[in-house]
Amino acid sequence: MRLTVDHVTRYLYDTPVRSVVQSHRLTPSVFAGQSVIDWQVTVSGGVKGAAHRDGAGDQVQGWTVAGPVTTVEVRVRGTVDTTDLTGVLRGHRESVAPDCYLRATGPTRADVALADLARSVNAADPLALAHALSAAVADAIAYRPGVTHAHTTAAEALALGEGVCQDHAHALIALAGVRGMPGRYVSGYLFADTDGLAHEAAHAWAELHLPSLGWVGFDPANRCCPDDRYIRLGSGFDAQDAAPIRGISRGGGHEAMDVTVAVLQTAQ
Repeated sequence: MRLTVDHVTRYLYDTPVRSVVQSHRLTPSVFAGQSVIDWQVTVSGGVKGAAHRDGAGDQVQGWTVAGPVTTVEVRVRGTVDTTDLTGVLRGHRESVAPDCYLRATGPTRADVALADLARSVNAADPLALAHALSAAVADAIAYRPGVTHAHTTAAEALALGEGVCQDHAHALIALAGVRGMPGRYVSGYLFADTDGLAHEAAHAWAELHLPSLGWVGFDPANRCCPDDRYIRLGSGFDAQDAAPIRGISRGGGHEAMDVTVAVLQTAQ
């Protein structure tokens, strides 16, 4: 499938700021399931800095804006050809050992309820267990925007019984950790098809590491493994670690953020 992305993030400041420094994970991952046709990231008033590929194999690009500014706009435009690999992250090069992802963070730490849910799932093999854990998350946390926030933990989302893709991913990582299975958070894009099955163009899911397959993606929010509707950007321990844009600036006042994302299918 050929997908085009137009993603704009605007940071609005009520007083001017200076020395804006941002770190971007906005470049599609290099693996067998996707191939970049063209891709461009621009930052208003920005100067591109150093870039590197981190231990998880993801491209990280630095940007600076000297300022003073009251608006910073980050725009991503590009086209990617995708292939359905049933969630398997085939051909992705990385140097970090999978077991490092057994370390829980605040959002992915399992409480008693999450641990009980993880241990209630039975399966014959690791792949079946991973699917069963993903289904358990989907059953326990209904998709409902607006009831959770950026800092909601997996334990809090489970207690609410509602959340969004971020909460589903955090909860699945927590359940996998209880069962001794490495899990990590993935950010990317999702093409919402005409049947309305997909939830968000800017999306998140989890990857679990299986002995026979390596990293495999699971999306409890949509009850599936990532297929050719998905574009993978980067990964981390949790949503903050895998955020497509992270940054700091000098100056006081209030910061507001406005995001628009469009993902469309085009002819090849």
